[in-house]
Amino acid sequence: MIVIDPSSPVPPFEQLRAGLVDAVTSGELAPGARLPTVRRLAEDLGIAPGTVARAYRELEASGIIETRGRNGTFVSFDADPARQQLQRAAAAFAAQVRDLRLDADEALAMVTAALRGGEPSPAP
Repeated sequence: MIVIDPSSPVPPFEQLRAGLVDAVTSGELAPGARLPTVRRLAEDLGIAPGTVARAYRELEASGIIETRGRNGTFVSFDADPARQQLQRAAAAFAAQVRDLRLDADEALAMVTAALRGGEPSPAP
């Protein structure tokens, strides 16, 4: 979770930008993840919407996020077409696992087994 420190010498837009970069880098925000609207995030963090908009603009300019018009703002996929396709498939798989309320570790074990050409071990 991103926290903005109003007493920090680092401007709030930079704190937000850095926090989002860290969340993307750590995997907390996966490629394809939808970000909150500017107004919603500003409200949640107690900062001005212009501050969030500036951070989003800078992140979009660096290719970390992308805005899809009225559909919202999302974490960008990698520039390599093969990796983009893989990231989309992974995001869709993760969404399906969540929708089915399946265990993430079991889902990962199944993927690992499938990649190795074997059958996954049954869940305990």
